[in-house]
Amino acid sequence: MADLQGKTLFISGGSRGIGLAIALRAARDGANVALIAKTAEPHPKLEGTVFTAAEEIEAAGGTALPVVGDIRDEEQVNAAVAQAADRFGGIDVCVNNASAINLSGTEQMEMKRYDLMQDINTRGTYVVSKACIPHLREAENPHILTLSPPISLEPRWLEGHIGYTIAKYGMSLCALGFAAEFREAGIASNALWPRTIIATAAVQNLLGGDAAMQRSRRPELYADAAYAIVTRPSRECTGNTYLCEDVLAEEGVTDFSPYMYVEGAEPQVDLFVDSVDPA
Repeated sequence: MADLQGKTLFISGGSRGIGLAIALRAARDGANVALIAKTAEPHPKLEGTVFTAAEEIEAAGGTALPVVGDIRDEEQVNAAVAQAADRFGGIDVCVNNASAINLSGTEQMEMKRYDLMQDINTRGTYVVSKACIPHLREAENPHILTLSPPISLEPRWLEGHIGYTIAKYGMSLCALGFAAEFREAGIASNALWPRTIIATAAVQNLLGGDAAMQRSRRPELYADAAYAIVTRPSRECTGNTYLCEDVLAEEGVTDFSPYMYVEGAEPQVDLFVDSVDPA
């Protein structure tokens, strides 16, 4: 089975949570990981910085390149990608992890919050991927992985939080569009989303606090699914909007209970998903 030894991942927003978990899973293989994130100083409500994340990656067996930057700024993204490619000799995997969330309804949504989500989620995914693609063209098994949901036009996923849905669906449209545009170049592009909520700062601070955390699965579930995708042959694995648990089921995982944040708790289904586990 392929692994990520010596491969280079460029991850947006990887200073904590799911992005960091993906980085640490790759680091266990001896991968190089470049992180671009805004968090240079500790935040009172958020664990970690881009520099503490780099320390964890190194401790796990990888080589880290922390870059303080804002993916809303094209010049900063281009500079970070160029720095990573120069340091490690190329880029093999682009992970679009950075994302903003605000579940306000239309009348309650401040336009600056709406704009922030579009700029980070959809535009950020486009900018980071665009910067990485010339280097991915030169990679042996190139992948773009975008952390976004399957697209459904069911009204229940459109009402209530239209701004957020547009921003996340925009990420998924990028993933599917890149797959079609760069199929002949052998660059895989897929979206990945969990069936259940994941124990992250967003869940703790914005989506229900301790009660929601207790019904969450750990970020390692997302990381293991991401690892499975980006180690598959790029020409055979592209144009999908995967669900984490379905990917792991394909890898032979039948018991998801070890991924629970609280042992024995019942997981809560995530947005844009119908059921907790694969059929």
